[in-house]
Order: sequence, then structure tokens, then C-alpha cells
Amino acid sequence: MKLKQLEGLIGGLDQFSNPKVELEQYPTGPHIASRMLFTAENSFGDVTNKVVADFGCGCGTLGIAASLLGAEHVLGIDIDPESLEIAYLNAEELEVDIDFIHSSIKDLGWRGQFVDTVIMNPPFGTRTKGADLDFLSVALKVASQAVYSLHKTSTRDHVKRTALREFNARNAEVLCELRFDVPKLYKFHKKKEVDVAVDLWRFVPGKHQT
Repeated sequence: MKLKQLEGLIGGLDQFSNPKVELEQYPTGPHIASRMLFTAENSFGDVTNKVVADFGCGCGTLGIAASLLGAEHVLGIDIDPESLEIAYLNAEELEVDIDFIHSSIKDLGWRGQFVDTVIMNPPFGTRTKGADLDFLSVALKVASQAVYSLHKTSTRDHVKRTALREFNARNAEVLCELRFDVPKLYKFHKKKEVDVAVDLWRFVPGKHQT
């Protein structure tokens, strides 16, 4: 599947009808989502025929993109049941098979390297400090092959240091810097939209103690 075709397919997905600010719910736009998954597959072979988990899947954009690129099995995990309902309908619309799990990432209880690849657009930690690193910590414990994640460019040094020193990552690489379009979703937003500089990371998990 070509990049533009993938972007077009996920560009028509429904997004949050009532986003929750406490969960930092912002839709992952089709431009970023398609490039994230296309890079994961075409540069590293981390999607096709792999077991992929979409952490904090929201309305399912990343997981659906993984499924469209030939993932063997996709798991979408989110704490918000309303988002999962939208994600389920989105997957049904594009006729892809995804298992959705209603859970906090911290409460998953998975033991060992349960999946090949984790993909995620975690909360950036604007509302709950360190939320993005909470997601990354769990992801690096359950992925055997790679973790793809978006983090604010302003946190680049901290993210790399934490991943390598505290979360046992074998490698942490910024693949590219992107502009994350944040639309006016909440009352406190003053502007119609804001571009936030974000890094697309690829982390390679280290060996794990069981």
C-alpha cells in the first residue's frame, strides 16, 4: 500500500466527539499517523505479519493503519470506553480486525514481551506530569522488537536519557521531527489551531528480566 493511499483511508475516520482534557485526548492526524506506520514498516519491517499494540488507541487511527499495512494481529488499548466505541466502529467501517481492550496501560498486567511492536501517541504530560514516560515504561517492557512513539521535541534529551538509563532501552532514535496540529478542542484554547513540534521516536527494547 502506498503512503498516500494509507493517508486517504485513515483520513476519513471519526474522531473524538467529546474529548476529555484530563486524558489529553487529541486526534492523531492522518498525515502523522500514516507516516509513522509507513516508516515503521518500510524502513524497519516492524508492522507486516507482526503483533502490534496501539497504546492509548483513542479512536483507533494508529492501530487501524497497522492493520491496513498487514499486521498479523492488532490490539488497541484505551482507558476511555467512549473512544473505544468510536474505534470499534472505525475498524468495522474499514473492515479490519482489531481486539480492543478497556484498560489503563498501567493495569494491563502483561508479563514478558507480549507483542512485537508498540505504537502510540501518548499524553504529552501537559496535564499529568510524566504521563508520556509512564506509557513508554510499559511499552518497553512488553514489546520484543520496537516501540514507536510521539513526544514533544522540547523533551527530547529527557526522553532519551530516561529510556536508556531507566527503562532499559537498547536504542533510542528520533526518526524525524513533525508538526502536530492541535485543533481548538477545549475551552482554554485561545487559537483556532496550534502546531506543536513533536519527535517520532523508535525505541529498541533491551533484554528483560521476567
